[in-house]
Amino acid sequence: MPTLACCIDAAAFPPGYAIAGDSSLPAPEAFSGVPPATNTTSSVDHSHWSPSLSASLYKIDSWGAPYFSVNSSGNISVSPHGAETLPHQEIDLMKVVKKVSEPKFSGGLGLQFPLIVRFPDVLKNRLESLQSAFDSAILSQGYGSHYQGVYPVKCNQDRFVVEDIVEFGSPFRFGLEAGSKPELLLAMSCLCKGNPEAFLVCNGYKDAEYISLALIARKLHVDTVIVIEQEEELDLVIDISRKLGVRPMIGVRAKLRTKHSGHFGSTSGEKGKFGLTTMQILRVVRNLEQIYCELVRLGAGLKVIDIGGGLGIDYDGSQSSDSDISVGYGLKEYAKTVVQAVRYACDRKFVKHPIICSESGRAIVSHHSVLIFEAVSSSATSRPTMRSFGPGLQGLLEELTDDARVDYGNLTAAAIRGEYETCLLYADQLKQRCIQQFKEGSVSLEHLAAIDDLCEIVSRVIGVSESVRTYHVNLSLFTSIPDFWAIGQLFPIVPIHRLDQRPGVRGILSDLTCDSDGKVDKFIGGQSSLPLHELEGGEGKAHGGGGGGYYLGMFLGGAYQEALGGLHNLFGGPSVIRVSQSDGPHGFAVTRAVPGPSCGDVLRAMQHEPELMFEALKHRAEECGHVNEIARAELASGLARSFHNMPYLTTAASCATANNNFYYYCNEDKNNNSVAVGDDEQWTYCCA
Repeated sequence: MPTLACCIDAAAFPPGYAIAGDSSLPAPEAFSGVPPATNTTSSVDHSHWSPSLSASLYKIDSWGAPYFSVNSSGNISVSPHGAETLPHQEIDLMKVVKKVSEPKFSGGLGLQFPLIVRFPDVLKNRLESLQSAFDSAILSQGYGSHYQGVYPVKCNQDRFVVEDIVEFGSPFRFGLEAGSKPELLLAMSCLCKGNPEAFLVCNGYKDAEYISLALIARKLHVDTVIVIEQEEELDLVIDISRKLGVRPMIGVRAKLRTKHSGHFGSTSGEKGKFGLTTMQILRVVRNLEQIYCELVRLGAGLKVIDIGGGLGIDYDGSQSSDSDISVGYGLKEYAKTVVQAVRYACDRKFVKHPIICSESGRAIVSHHSVLIFEAVSSSATSRPTMRSFGPGLQGLLEELTDDARVDYGNLTAAAIRGEYETCLLYADQLKQRCIQQFKEGSVSLEHLAAIDDLCEIVSRVIGVSESVRTYHVNLSLFTSIPDFWAIGQLFPIVPIHRLDQRPGVRGILSDLTCDSDGKVDKFIGGQSSLPLHELEGGEGKAHGGGGGGYYLGMFLGGAYQEALGGLHNLFGGPSVIRVSQSDGPHGFAVTRAVPGPSCGDVLRAMQHEPELMFEALKHRAEECGHVNEIARAELASGLARSFHNMPYLTTAASCATANNNFYYYCNEDKNNNSVAVGDDEQWTYCCA
């Protein structure tokens, strides 16, 4: 008898007896290239799995090179200096997570997830790699000038990111680009400590105040370029520069005719958002001739060509020019092509080679930042077994309609004949009939569940049913990965540990928000689910804190995600740490650690007043009859913790969280008591 027929026939066991399918049933294929999933109740054999297989499965060597790899312990390893990183300089990402998540009394930092880990050494290496690529292209092609880039601060305006770029880029005269007045102010301030020859490129639409700020920057000896986006901006520049007595440096943004595809194709072509048309550029030049005619007569010409942004990175490791999330070139090919094109155009017209400037933000900051988040539970999945149900299968069949009993008979007969396609047809018909009977009240919920299990057995044995679990992650998609929701941008998402073990299931990620869009169900490589490991600590649950949970990392997200993230459901930003390579015993040093915004912080951002809210709740507690002094103190302390803690989940096993100077530890004693430990034994809410 075929195995499927054995399975159907076995369903007729005595009432109340839950049975498994025949042991000879083939295990369903979990996913291509990976051994099938094992039962969660049995031990998992990892002898035929290795870190290198995980690296291949998740394409880490493709999108992660030369910064990310899998070490012999099965953890993600960070090479902070790229290809030049020595073996002893590699950083085990899981060791970083353990250090920052453990409570302070255990030697950790007590930070709560989600967590952004910044690697300034990676940032430095990206800058050096970009500069080196252009230097090599310029030298090999005999180009008559040099490369001098700027970083567009809109990609990531974090103070320490911008300050690092100014510091690391100082030897290369690397500058900044701003597109708004606040960005201009921060760029001016940071460049006061940078190379005096570094450019400050002022893009975006401008008013008199913006232009005045840019001209003041020139007075402060910052090499500022005001880029004309609209014709009327030129009149403002001329008028204000006369009043301030400042000679401006002006750039003109051309509206190129060539269009390109991809997410940002709308910014290209003649109808693009930015820049001037050919006729507008001619009018600007004629206007400038009235003032700078002597300079024109003396031969003043083009000094700098800014090729803008657009240097892509390979998010999926496919190195394909046909993919919206990949590129078919590297830094060296990009630089060579740019230098060659500019040199050719200038040589044809006997024009002196200009300084080449680019605004390559994404390529500089994407790699240096990793978002770490925790899977707190997963949805249970049906296995090819029959559930327990009261009257047994015979009792169920007696309750079904004649048509449903015929479907069951036909299903059994088709299974005996090995006609699997026909089995699927009758199984679906049987299920739909039972659903209708349930709606009419003639079939119980237990019987409906039994039929669901029977149909699941059929689908799994035939191989048309792929079990995909939902992993619930301690994250807000809208806050931390907004481009996935907004424009469908895909980022590599990978478990950062247990990569020496075979992933046994496939899963999608569901965030904490009360929104159906709050899920990640598309992954690099065109996959609709991600290979994942079974959660430890019990069925569908993960150990929490102290490095004992199940941690995933979102990589290459250092550009735009933090600036674009909002406060959907009032989930604030993640905790942030800065990790540098160190020659000490751990191989790394946490040079900065900042807890994520508390509940009070995010409430205040939406114009609420947490201190008044706290007082109102305390007063309401007194009105409700909680007059006992100890009870009032406990209630007030609990409320205070809620305002001070981050909005994200704290796991039960080790839920040490930190915000400011207050720490909350949950111990798992039999009475489920919680102990609050902080600088103030009796905390009074006040706003600093």
